[in-house]
Amino acid sequence: MSMATEGTVGNDELATLKLLALDGALGGDIKISCANLAADLDASNQTASRRLQHLDDTGFLARETVADGQWVAVTDAGERALRAEYADYRRLFEEEMTVELDGTVTSGMGEGRHYISLPGYMAQFEERLGYEPFPGTLNVSLAAESTRARTALDAATPVKIDGWEDDERTYGPAFCYPATVLSGEAEYDRAHVIAPERTHHDEDKLEVIAPAKLREELGLDDEDSITVRIEVAP
Repeated sequence: MSMATEGTVGNDELATLKLLALDGALGGDIKISCANLAADLDASNQTASRRLQHLDDTGFLARETVADGQWVAVTDAGERALRAEYADYRRLFEEEMTVELDGTVTSGMGEGRHYISLPGYMAQFEERLGYEPFPGTLNVSLAAESTRARTALDAATPVKIDGWEDDERTYGPAFCYPATVLSGEAEYDRAHVIAPERTHHDEDKLEVIAPAKLREELGLDDEDSITVRIEVAP
C-alpha cells in the first residue's frame, strides 16, 4: 500500500484558484496579468504574484509567461482541490448526496485478495461492516468524469479500519464507504468501496469488497460497464 504526495495550498490560494476557474481557466488556458488579478483579489501585485507562484509550485496551476502577461490553466490537481471544496459545501447545505462512479471491470494483481484475508483486517471487517468479505476485491477502472467526481468522497465519513502490525510488518489503515454496485438491471447493495488511505493515489482505480463474489453475483467479466453508487451522508 503506497501513498502519493500532492502539494497543499491555503485558503488564500484556493480563493485565487476559484477566481481563475470562474474566469475560464478550468476549461483551458486564459491570459491574465498580475495587475488585473491583484485588483480582482483586492491585494497587491506582489501578493497576486506570490499566490500564482505557489499554485504553480504545488501543481494546481499551469503557467506560461509571455511579454504582456501570463497564460494560466487549472490542472487536474487544481480541479480536484476545487471539487473537494464543492463537496464540503454540499455537505454543509445538503442532508445527503449520491455519488455515482462509472467505470469498467478490470483484473487486479491479486494484492486485494492477500490484504483482505489478513486476520488484522478481517476481524475489523466483521465487527464494523457486519460481514466477512469475499477474499478479493472487484477492481474498477473509472471513466474520466468519475475520476474527478470521486473527490466528493472527501466530504464523506467513512468506516475506518485501523492499521495494525504483526511480527513481520506494519499494515496501514483503510477507509470503507457503503456502496451499491449496478450492472444493467442488476444491483448489489451490501458492498463497500475500500481505499488504503485518504489519498488520490491511483485515483482512476476503485476497489470494492462485499460478502459475496461480485463477479458471480452480477455476472461480470473484464471490460463490462458498471456503476458504483455511494450515499454520502453528512
